[in-house]
Amino acid sequence: MKITAIRAHYVRIPYDMGAPTTEFAGLRFPSQDHLLIQVDTDAGITGWGEGFGHNIIPATKAALESYVAPWFIGKDPTDINTLHREAAQAFHIFGRNGPVVYAHSGIDIALWDIAGKRAGLPVSDLLGGARRKEVRAYCSLMRYGNPDVVRRICSERAAAGFTHIKLHEHSVAAVMAAREGAGADVGIMNDVNCPWSVAEALAMEKAYRPANLFWLEEPVFPPEDHKGLARVRREGQTRIAAGENAAGLHDFIDSFEKGAIDIAQPSVTKIGGITEMQKIIAAAEAHSVQLIPHCAYFGPGNLASIHIVASLSTDTMLENIYANLEASPYGDAMVANGGKVRVPQAPGLGVEPDMAIVEKYRQGSVATIE
Repeated sequence: MKITAIRAHYVRIPYDMGAPTTEFAGLRFPSQDHLLIQVDTDAGITGWGEGFGHNIIPATKAALESYVAPWFIGKDPTDINTLHREAAQAFHIFGRNGPVVYAHSGIDIALWDIAGKRAGLPVSDLLGGARRKEVRAYCSLMRYGNPDVVRRICSERAAAGFTHIKLHEHSVAAVMAAREGAGADVGIMNDVNCPWSVAEALAMEKAYRPANLFWLEEPVFPPEDHKGLARVRREGQTRIAAGENAAGLHDFIDSFEKGAIDIAQPSVTKIGGITEMQKIIAAAEAHSVQLIPHCAYFGPGNLASIHIVASLSTDTMLENIYANLEASPYGDAMVANGGKVRVPQAPGLGVEPDMAIVEKYRQGSVATIE
């Protein structure tokens, strides 16, 4: 089997989150943008992947079309591990993180989709078997900034069946409002997106303690300061989560060996796809670190994350972004009902995109790399 063509579909979909949101990580999200990557083969099997993401999509798409996709044309899509290693080495001169890796991640996910379709099995079976038919989801909110809004949204999400809710708030008032709205029995996490020095992070961790956070996520800048993050973990009282910005397996291993995190959060569309995720999962298990994937997307990367969570030996959670999309190419496949998301049972990722919706919301033209 050979890869014959690769296409990227830049999809931009309006959404609402129940109230106006503010920027976080220095960015605003007026729409939920996806980069869907289509990989065709001479056997008539098409796989779908997703490369990160959001505001960086134009750069990821350019990296895909100018260099990454051409490298894969003519290669055998069934030899996933070899392709992953050779591609990572071929691309390393352009950086070990960023758009080239994001594009590679999307193709790797598509190769797993092809493998599942070829075998007639869902991806979770290829990863060792789905240990559950549905996965627990936690509700991940954007930043609202307004404590009254945070209180209301958390109350609504808890009533919808979520037992865990993640914030992206900085103020103590907003975090305490979340606790009030969600109630004492709901786990509240807070992803602050790397804003502080180690000393500032320690002070904020202490200030948040009355909210009894389930975890504090990425409190230190830069994110690769594993030694500094380890100090926050060691001197604080709140579990520390991080990893969505990590550059591959060895970045995670370094954070494990330094004792920097309690929860590892690799992002399948950023880290190198499902193949790299498998390596990180094994490393986390070897270091007794819990793994809960980062999943801030609405396409094949989300589907891949569902299969990954379903196949893990521990009953962990799936990140589920609270965004009411105007339309979704994947229907309700990623919608959480009662705080749980169904694991697709069809071969591959298990859900094909509705191309009418893709075409309606697609930005710009589609280049065919062959």
